[in-house]
Amino acid sequence: MRITVSGLPGSGTTSLSRYLAERHGFTMISAGEVFRECAKEHHMELAEFGRLAEKDPAYDKMIDARQKEIAEKKDNIIVEGRLSGWMVEKADLKIWLFAPIGCRLERIVFRDQIADVETAKAITLEREHCEAVRYRQYYDIDINDLSLYHLILNSEHWGVGELGTIVDTAIGQLKVAPQKAV
Repeated sequence: MRITVSGLPGSGTTSLSRYLAERHGFTMISAGEVFRECAKEHHMELAEFGRLAEKDPAYDKMIDARQKEIAEKKDNIIVEGRLSGWMVEKADLKIWLFAPIGCRLERIVFRDQIADVETAKAITLEREHCEAVRYRQYYDIDINDLSLYHLILNSEHWGVGELGTIVDTAIGQLKVAPQKAV
């Protein structure tokens, strides 16, 4: 089984992906963690590294190609990242997590240890804009087009356990009656 989990920064994609990987014994690949590691390796903030990636498509394309290649070769995998639903075309289950900006900013302040919500908002909105531009330029993808996702869940209303229960049910149904290839 191949599952993708996508959403905007702070929507909870990594948390849900970790839950699913642990619960089902799947391997997890996270584009965001790879991107954050690359930013740290270059001694840059995420937004600054995003601007670098905007100028040099090699960074994004390397991460995207690596995710796609691994996902196509492995079974029982969770591929987490903004473009995972687009990149892993033959995924059995494609999930988009949504949360309002205020909720996401609270999580981002905590996760990335940013001083305040206003700073987090400026960084996050710049990052989202930068990524949307790159995705359109590189792949002709509109990140706001959610039509390819099987499940769209609001992570503001449910914690990881509750979201996991919903997805567990979907996984159980797929095991009983697998989807036909799209």
